[in-house]
Amino acid sequence: MRPLQLDPLFRTVESLPGIGPKLAEALARITGREGPEDTRALDLLLLPPHGLIDRTLRKGITETPESTIATLKVRVDRHQASPPGRRNVPYRVFVHDDTGELALTFFHSKPAWLEKILPVGETVLVSGKVEWFNGRPSMVHPDHIVAEADAASFPLVEPVYPLTAGLSPKILRRSLESALELLPELPEWADPHLVAKNSFPGFADAVRELHHPEAALDIEPQTPARRRLAYDELLAGQLSLALVRQTLRKLPGHPVVADGKLRKAILGSLPFSLTGSQSTAVAEILTDMAGSDRMLRLLQGDVGSGKTAVAMLAMADAVEAGGQAVLMAPTEILARQHYATISKMAEAAGIEVAVLTARAKGRERTELLERIANGKVQVVIGTHALFQDAVIYHNLTLAVVDEQHRFGVHQRLRLTAKGTAPHMLVMTATPIPRTLVLAAFGDMDVSKLTEKPAGRQPIATVTIPDERLGEIVERLKSALLDGKKAYWICPLVEDSDQSELMSVESRHASLAKAFGKELAPLVSLVHGRMTSDEKDQAMRDFKNGVSRLLVATTVVEVGVDVPDATIMVIEHAERFGLAQLHQLRGRVGRGSGASSCILLYYGPLGETAGARLAVLRESEDGFRIAEEDLKLRGEGEVLGTRQSGLPGFRLANLSAHADLLEIARRDARNVLDADPGLSSQRGEALRMLLYLMRRDEAIRFLRAG
Repeated sequence: MRPLQLDPLFRTVESLPGIGPKLAEALARITGREGPEDTRALDLLLLPPHGLIDRTLRKGITETPESTIATLKVRVDRHQASPPGRRNVPYRVFVHDDTGELALTFFHSKPAWLEKILPVGETVLVSGKVEWFNGRPSMVHPDHIVAEADAASFPLVEPVYPLTAGLSPKILRRSLESALELLPELPEWADPHLVAKNSFPGFADAVRELHHPEAALDIEPQTPARRRLAYDELLAGQLSLALVRQTLRKLPGHPVVADGKLRKAILGSLPFSLTGSQSTAVAEILTDMAGSDRMLRLLQGDVGSGKTAVAMLAMADAVEAGGQAVLMAPTEILARQHYATISKMAEAAGIEVAVLTARAKGRERTELLERIANGKVQVVIGTHALFQDAVIYHNLTLAVVDEQHRFGVHQRLRLTAKGTAPHMLVMTATPIPRTLVLAAFGDMDVSKLTEKPAGRQPIATVTIPDERLGEIVERLKSALLDGKKAYWICPLVEDSDQSELMSVESRHASLAKAFGKELAPLVSLVHGRMTSDEKDQAMRDFKNGVSRLLVATTVVEVGVDVPDATIMVIEHAERFGLAQLHQLRGRVGRGSGASSCILLYYGPLGETAGARLAVLRESEDGFRIAEEDLKLRGEGEVLGTRQSGLPGFRLANLSAHADLLEIARRDARNVLDADPGLSSQRGEALRMLLYLMRRDEAIRFLRAG
């Protein structure tokens, strides 16, 4: 149960004074909530300002630079109403000071109200943007008008918040002040030494300071109030991950004890030897699996660094110890591709491998499920279908999950819900910066693959403007005649009126036309709206050389493996994120041939897009690219937070608060070691923090345990 103390903060915004259904909807939009019924007073309190308006500039009317926000002390001279029947002509109030005259301009105004707040002969303070028209200064719809006697109530520094249609800064400010009145004093949940060392204010004071800055520096990420709130958000995140870890670890692991006979058979059959980091990763995984605790490990490796081989060697030990292993991929294309790679490796050790996807139907499916249930199938590869209720395992010992960023904490728990407690190895080809790994996977240990397998060639990367499109087409033509294979990536499936981006369908048509009758049949198409069968067929044709140029959307981003493809053209490269460009580039350079990647951009390039393309041209190191991406875009974007299950922080900024993340992770682990049920005085306060940061699911784990 949520502590009663917090109830006022969980009032819906609609229950605050002056907020009706329309406003509640607008507030839901800016706070990122599902709808008005899910938007609480608390969501307003944790909405940080992203800028400030400084109203301290006080010059004379004619000394004020154009287009600046100024606060002026003026005397009201006269009112000039709009002519009758001409609502489009503004109402003007003329005012002056010692330096000159200014027109205060109002559209669709209420004359009686203006006469009341701007009485002729009175001195008032007005603040707003000063513009000049025909050599005369004007202020359209001043932001503030205050009688000289009330000057003390005038806001000199004003925080700026995100806005949306139907929500004005004034109304948002009023709603925020109403929410602030509900803020109770709460017990301290942060470690007292940390509070003292960082001069942290209490939570309630930090929230008040967040919304009442007194100078521009007050909204910087390094102010004590902002660091305090960032720490609270990070601590809640790390605490809930640590609770997930604690819950997953409660089910005892099955120690995997094997002498490595099957593993050695696979190693002997491989046409390459493992890189140093592959050998280290295998050793770390086997050590984890031999212990009595369940393994929870993240295997990070760049595109082509050999994660599948590492996973297969771990699965071989699980099978040798009498268990089964599953490998789950995010898409059917990937599952079938893993099957093709793994079944070859497994053959050398006599391991029985099968693939299970939603496409398996009828008798074929029934037979396969029987062979999984009686243990005849030792390694199962598939999609989410692997964890449906109908699938029963004989002895599931190891679960490998590919592309974790499409597979969040909740899915990790579904594995446990099947009553089994397999060791978990999660693989990602998206190099994630260390800070994000901690934020999203704080419940896991991490292994990294840092080298490319032997024999892989570097990929020559160039940026080319769209004016030189013709040259690229000619070069591709001769490459295809030489028997080479290439990808051409487009950002859209079909043309739309809203966007000038080249769609995959029209690019496919224009390339087929440019290549003429002889080469046109070699150009194929693949995109997300095709059926699974159509996509698989297109990929097979490309792999087998029936087609040699694959025009595609980003469906080929993850895991498509065609070793003899050596050219990658990415059209509208300026529209893609760095991590995504790096993933796409990794589709080539997988064999021994020299490969190239052409980043085709449409100018003029913005500063960030230019920086992204430059990083890609200079480096093939996925981890360096990921760190740069974090700097350029911020953590919310790095993996497209919405789809990724990664945290999108509101108060914490991972580039500014990385030190706090490390502290929060250690603190969360120490707290749960000492007080696993969060039942001490500090534990009770931490439960409040979890509710405040909307981490209720973590509290459910406490109850379940």
